[in-house]
Amino acid sequence: MSAADLDPLIHAPKRLGAMALLSSTTSVSFGFMREHLDVSVSDLSKQMKALTDAGYVSVKKTGHGRSGETNYRITKTGAKALKAHLVALNELVAQAASAVESIDAT
Repeated sequence: MSAADLDPLIHAPKRLGAMALLSSTTSVSFGFMREHLDVSVSDLSKQMKALTDAGYVSVKKTGHGRSGETNYRITKTGAKALKAHLVALNELVAQAASAVESIDAT
């Protein structure tokens, strides 16, 4: 595994955080996600649009205006992409840790 195996769409910190939230539950509301990721409404909208456009997340909107709610779910494609990204990231971190340990040993 190498840095080339990382998914650039998921790797962005806000999108990685969103995917992590979505992977741990069946559905997450926009408000809950915004609060837990500590981002603005416009920023979260932009990040979720990127994930939705990639097919990693599905969106369900109910109601209209202030009474409306937006909920997101991770898709099978998104879960598979997140898993592959995490495997690549973990392998890179392990390689870096090994390299640091060998430096410390000298």
